[in-house]
Amino acid sequence: MTRKTPLWLSVALAAALALAPALAEARAGGGKSSGSRGSRTYEAPQATPTAPQARPMERSAAPQQAQRPGMAPQAQGGFFQRNPFLGGLLGGIVGAGLIGMLMGSGFLGAGFAGMLGMLLQLALIGGLIYLAVAFFRRRREAAPAYAGSQGMEAPMQRVGVPPVAPLDIGSGRGGGLPARGGNPDELGIRDSDFGEFERLLAEVQAAWSKGDVGKLRQLATPEMVGYFTEELSANAARGIENHIEDVRLEQGDLSEAWREDGAEYATVAMRYSMLDYGKRTGDGRVAEGSDRQRTEATEFWTLVRAPGGRWTLSAIQQAA
Repeated sequence: MTRKTPLWLSVALAAALALAPALAEARAGGGKSSGSRGSRTYEAPQATPTAPQARPMERSAAPQQAQRPGMAPQAQGGFFQRNPFLGGLLGGIVGAGLIGMLMGSGFLGAGFAGMLGMLLQLALIGGLIYLAVAFFRRRREAAPAYAGSQGMEAPMQRVGVPPVAPLDIGSGRGGGLPARGGNPDELGIRDSDFGEFERLLAEVQAAWSKGDVGKLRQLATPEMVGYFTEELSANAARGIENHIEDVRLEQGDLSEAWREDGAEYATVAMRYSMLDYGKRTGDGRVAEGSDRQRTEATEFWTLVRAPGGRWTLSAIQQAA
């Protein structure tokens, strides 16, 4: 038994070290990617110097198959997959001809009946050819319009953004990402907006730390408040109180801003530091994280508002 004790201690220590980073993520959102970004929920935000890449959304109330307005769904399968009757008819004709060849009467049969069968087959084949020609003609005529709609959607693709100088949110140095076949800032985000984003970062973390659900309702969408409430309840069940203190924005820049369905959205990449820890409700001792050593997090925050209204938190997405 005495020889096995160091082994058990080593295993326990390794498990504690492995779990420590996950347990220390007491900040709002719990280190998950949650919320909604309208029709862009399941698209990656535009890369920025602060956060080149985002993790996929893990939970959201937005429908998974939602498409950007104006994008037509692509047809699935080939011509005969979309027209099974015609495909089956042609297959039957070919099959009957092969059977005739095997029985020695030729592909089209013989005699008067064979002649009628041949005429019927030729008529059917001609009809099929006519339908196919008409189909491909309509497809060619529709191609220019489709190409034009693709050109309109091209600016919405967000990959390979060239690096630019990072934006210090709230410092008065505004800007955003350069246009890449389209402007990622469709709203004209101002310095006052960046000040609001930084304020929301601090106030959301403070309300989360206090477990103030009423305050969170003023700062976030009902969907995000629902996630926050679930996490607070789960922590309470474990006997843990989360504490987020002394939040400092280290770097931030705009990823994208757009209008959709009468609302305005802005996604901002933010790297911030804080004291992130959890205390036991029983004795008040630190159980997770550290109340002395600062930690950092890099996240994409999406804010939403009615035109002219106040920004509220709509999604938190972790940087990859």
